[in-house]
Amino acid sequence: MKTTANASSDELDRIADAYDRRTGDGLPLPVHLIRRDRERHYSALLDSVGLPSRSRMRLLEVGCGGGSELHRFIELGLRPENLVGVELLEERAAAARESLPPEVEIRQGDASQMSGEDGVFDVVFASTVFTSILDDDLQTRLAKEMMRLVRPEGLILWYDFIYNNPRNGDVRGVAVRRIRELFPGMEIVTRRTTLAPPIARRVIRLGDRAYRLLHAIPLLRTHVVAAIRRPRTGAGA
Repeated sequence: MKTTANASSDELDRIADAYDRRTGDGLPLPVHLIRRDRERHYSALLDSVGLPSRSRMRLLEVGCGGGSELHRFIELGLRPENLVGVELLEERAAAARESLPPEVEIRQGDASQMSGEDGVFDVVFASTVFTSILDDDLQTRLAKEMMRLVRPEGLILWYDFIYNNPRNGDVRGVAVRRIRELFPGMEIVTRRTTLAPPIARRVIRLGDRAYRLLHAIPLLRTHVVAAIRRPRTGAGA
C-alpha cells in the first residue's frame, strides 16, 4: 500500500507529465472576451469590504504557471512587490520570473506544502488548478493550505471549470458541491462565467457579438468565479 507521501509524489509527477502533453484542438479561443468576463468579477471582489486598497493588497497565486494571471493583477492595480506566485514546474516558474517584474516573488514547488506564517495574504488565488488535480487528498491539502495562508478577513479567489472534459482524461471538473467540501465552514459565493470553450472556439468566427449572445445563456457557461471567505463575526446582527 502506498503511503500518503508517495501517493502525493505520484500525483505531482502525473500533473507535470500532463502539462507536458497539453495541446489545443487547433482552433483559437477568444481569450480577450473570456478574460474580460472573469476580470469583471475579479475587480468587484478585489474592492469588496474587508480588503485593503489594491495598492496595498498582498496576493498569492497558487499554480501561477508562466505568470500571465499575475500580469493581469498588476494591470488591475496591484503592486509587483506585493505579489507572490508558486508553481510546481521548474520551467514554468523560470518563465514567470523572466516575464514578470523582478519585484514579484516566484517560488518553485508544491503549493500544498508551503512555508510561511499563517494569514499573511489578503487574497489567495487559484485559476484552473484544482481541475488538474485528480487526487482527492492532494486537493484537500491544497485547500487547507490556502485557508491557512489567507488572513481572517481575506479572500480566496477561485476560477475553474465545473464539468468534466470527455476529451481530456488529465483533468476533471470541480462542481460547486466539491468546492464547498474543500472549504468547509467558509462562506462561498459563485458566479458562472466563460462560454464553453468548444462552442466559443467556433462561434467567435462569427464575431464578438455572437459570443456575447451565447454567453448570456447561463447553461452554456462552464466555469465559475468563486469568492471564498470565513464567516464575518456578527454578520446579520
